[in-house]
Formats: sequence, structure tokens, C-alpha cells
Amino acid sequence: MKSSGIGGQAVLEGIMMKNGAKYAVAVRKPDQEIALDIQEYPGMTKGRRWMEVPFLRGIFRFVDSLVLGMKCLTFSASFYEEEEETSEGKKSFLERHLSAEQLDKLMMTIAVVAAIALSIGIFMVLPVAVANLFRRWTASPFLIALLEGVIRMAIFIAYVALIALMKDIKRTYMYHGAEHKCINCIEHGLPLTVENVRKSSKEHKRCGTSFLLLVMLISILVFMFIRIDHIGLRMLSRVLLVPFIAGAAYEFIRLAGSSENCIVNILSRPGLWLQGLTTKEPEDDMIEVAIKAVEAVFDWKEYEEREFGLTFPEDSLAAEAKP
Repeated sequence: MKSSGIGGQAVLEGIMMKNGAKYAVAVRKPDQEIALDIQEYPGMTKGRRWMEVPFLRGIFRFVDSLVLGMKCLTFSASFYEEEEETSEGKKSFLERHLSAEQLDKLMMTIAVVAAIALSIGIFMVLPVAVANLFRRWTASPFLIALLEGVIRMAIFIAYVALIALMKDIKRTYMYHGAEHKCINCIEHGLPLTVENVRKSSKEHKRCGTSFLLLVMLISILVFMFIRIDHIGLRMLSRVLLVPFIAGAAYEFIRLAGSSENCIVNILSRPGLWLQGLTTKEPEDDMIEVAIKAVEAVFDWKEYEEREFGLTFPEDSLAAEAKP
């Protein structure tokens, strides 16, 4: 396997694929046509070298992924929202005083901040409060920290499993599988066709699911060595250390995506197991959407010719036919 460097995300009835600063969102509309939106998102790290420092860059890449993810989800959802005609008199205060672009940016910022705050509250702060209840039975800081980590992991896995029961999320997980299968198909030197994608793996080491699980695992190890008696300060320490833990997790995921080292593969295995919950086998029409998104931002034929020495006869014939 050779890393292509492309990544993606499942959205509502579609796929986002990103290659460098360029990204494309392909969505299967209600009329079964595929809508394609191609844009650029350089991210906050572009032109800022200090944001590209290892173990620091992961923090900003994570925020970038949230911002871009919200943007792509908004685009995909727009095809499934009921059209509402709103008269000028019924417009909100913000709609009357901000342009559409300004309002979109404001709502995007609020959504990202709310998502980060809610995630930290549920997965970092809540386990501290629950584990603290067990202090009446044990005074061991080590056991309390370990219990906190187990609770955090249980909440995370339960959340992932429960939302999979929702119909829309189940289909999103199928698109997630299509995204991984396309990338695996390319990175294993197979022509990007529905048939080849279908037989490719739906697990990938660079997945966001693996990243989040790694954050949970690293946090267990780190917090077992940080002993703070005051529960308020202990909660605060969890919040303050999240960015640095995320930065470390990003570096491993970055390494894993381009390495076949046996130790890296073993450490990647738990994330791949968890992807059994967040990726499902896609239908052929979902694979078609994923291929559309890939081909909008990535020349997979050129990549496979360069990395695997493959040739594509139709391209050679086309070139010979040119005067």
C-alpha cells in the first residue's frame, strides 16, 4: 500500500474528498442525480509555519476538519431541506443585519464551538465527575484515573454504536465505507471502478474514528500520571490537555497512513476494529458518488502510473488519435 495523501468525509447522502487545498462534495440528490461542488479550503495553517510544528499542527488540522466538515454537511443537507419562503417581515434580526455570507460564517463558528464544547463536556469532563463518585470506596488516585478512562471509553463506544441505529446515520456510515473503499482501491494499485471499489477494504488507518479512539487511549495513559485532588482543577486539567493529546494522536495517524511497520499496524488495530461500527458496506450507487468526488480532486490514473507502473490503454489510444 502506498499513501495517496487524499482524505475524505461522509456527509448526508454523499462524500467529501480532499486533496491538498482542493476539495469536492458529491451528493446524491432526491432526483438521483449527483450534485458536485468543487472548491478550495487552504485551512488556517497555510502560510503560518509555527502552526505546522509537529505535535502542534494536529490541533489546527482538527479544527480545520471540523470547519470544513460543517461546511460540507450544510451543502449536502441543502438538497434535503424543505423550501421555505420567508417574507422580509418574518426575517430574524441577524438575517436583516447580516449578508448571507456573514450569516453563514457566524452560524458555522457557533456550530464548531458548540460541537467542541459539547464533545469536551461529554467525553472529558463527565467521566471525571462520574469516577469521582467512587472515591467513597477507594482512595487510590491510580484506580480512579483508570476508572475515569474506562468510563470515557465506554461513553464514546456507546455513543458511536447508538447513533448507528438511526436511519440517516446508518446510511452515512455506508457512505463512510464507500469513502474508505475508494481510497484503499487507489492505494492498492487498482483502477477506480465500482467493481474494484466494492472488493476493497472499508477500514483505513487514517480514519477520523481511529484518531478519536487514539485520543481516548492516550488520555487514559496521560491522566493516570496527573494526580490532582481538587475535582474542579482535575476537570480543568482534562480540558487544557485535550489539544496536546489530539496533537500526539494526529502524529501517529499521520505516520500510520504511510507505514507498514508491524508495530504501527498492531497499534492501529483497535481503531480498525472500531471502524466496524462507523463504516458499513455501501451500495453501488454510493460508490458511484464516492468515485465522482475522488475524480474531481485527484488524478488517480497518473498516481497509479507513477506509483505502480500501471498503464491505461484507453488513454494511450486517445493520445494516439490526437493530430
